[in-house]
Amino acid sequence: MKWFKYIALALVFVFFYGSKRTITKKQIPAYYELELKGLNNRISNDLSRFKYSDYIDRQINRFINRNELKGVSVAVLKDEQLVFAQGYGFANSEKEKVKPGHLFRVASVSKLITAIAAMKLVEDGRLSLSDKVFGPDGIINDSIFVRVRDRRLKSITVQNLLAHSGGWTQRYGDPAFNSLHIAGKVKDNPPASIDSYLKFVAGRRLAYPPGAMVSYSNIGYMFLGEVIERVTAKDYESFVKDEILLPNNILDMHIGSSFKHEKLENEVEYFEQRGSILVPAFDGSGNLVAKSYGGNPIDLLGAAGGWICSSVELARLLVLIDGNPYVQDILSPSSLEQMQDNTYAKGPLGWRFATSTTCSRTGSMAGTAAMLKRNSNGLTWIFISNTSSWKGPYFSKDIRIFMDRITRRVKEWPNVNLFNYYPIDSLQLAINQ
Repeated sequence: MKWFKYIALALVFVFFYGSKRTITKKQIPAYYELELKGLNNRISNDLSRFKYSDYIDRQINRFINRNELKGVSVAVLKDEQLVFAQGYGFANSEKEKVKPGHLFRVASVSKLITAIAAMKLVEDGRLSLSDKVFGPDGIINDSIFVRVRDRRLKSITVQNLLAHSGGWTQRYGDPAFNSLHIAGKVKDNPPASIDSYLKFVAGRRLAYPPGAMVSYSNIGYMFLGEVIERVTAKDYESFVKDEILLPNNILDMHIGSSFKHEKLENEVEYFEQRGSILVPAFDGSGNLVAKSYGGNPIDLLGAAGGWICSSVELARLLVLIDGNPYVQDILSPSSLEQMQDNTYAKGPLGWRFATSTTCSRTGSMAGTAAMLKRNSNGLTWIFISNTSSWKGPYFSKDIRIFMDRITRRVKEWPNVNLFNYYPIDSLQLAINQ
């Protein structure tokens, strides 16, 4: 982290001197300390009050009540500026109010982060989208892939995994959310590991030739996490943090954990819809648990669905991949265009739906509902809840319709950028100390 301190200090100098703001030498260390604490510790709900606040509050609170949600975090970007960041409802059973800096599981929004990491490796010349994934000539060349049940497995490419065209379907259920079953199939003691899943696919036939069609695949993105680890000789989370997040001052995004006692201090509590049943714990203990707390191995889902973050830091990441001129992107225009290419079975990459001007990404699992959408008018919104819906992944349609209606009704957003906000009281306290 030592190198990051120098970056943070440089950011402080650039921001304050570049904005012609008066700052003394005595104040610089205080701003520097606030920068190191990160965005999640600087932004509060009261900063987003403006002309349309009452309207937004009413609409979101109605949506929360109608869908029996506990808590929601919303962020809005306009022309790469964070113009709105607000928490609604409760973060936990103690009824703590949701704040913009609270961390939420974002489920399959994690796939967008993984795609960014993969494209970064492509740009660095360390990976190619045409690279084979499995087999003696592949990135994952374990001995189990010398002789496989289906020879087509060896033709799967990195792009196939990114585009959900690897050859697997969910006809008999989603393997990613049935880890106990997978462990049993390959005769591993639970909890299942990524090696369990590698053995599983090596011994099974594909449903279709790789690249021939599209079928949503969580395990494909789980394997992408393994690809990134093999190429970089780093664990997946460390690579993403070291190469993408920390250099861009995104300090509080992490791979989450499965059980309630493992949650981070500023992470919300997760709730399920009424009538949810208990399930066997993924670790093989035999305990019956809430699906949101022990039903799924969050760290194993990792690259497919394991990230936790705040809406505001997720917003900061989106600014870095939007192709707009105000803030330099972390990927080239050609890479961003390739990620948005919706040619059937070849893209989009990381995004759930994409055109040349509009992109969206959804995420859903027990205890979580997340969606983000980037529009052609320079407006991007993020919606995350700590409560799942009985509608499952179809709840994202309700979120999209609801958020699009709200953002259309707001004719003018505040001319502010909360990314650059530093609380004066905290600054003065730091100076006095």
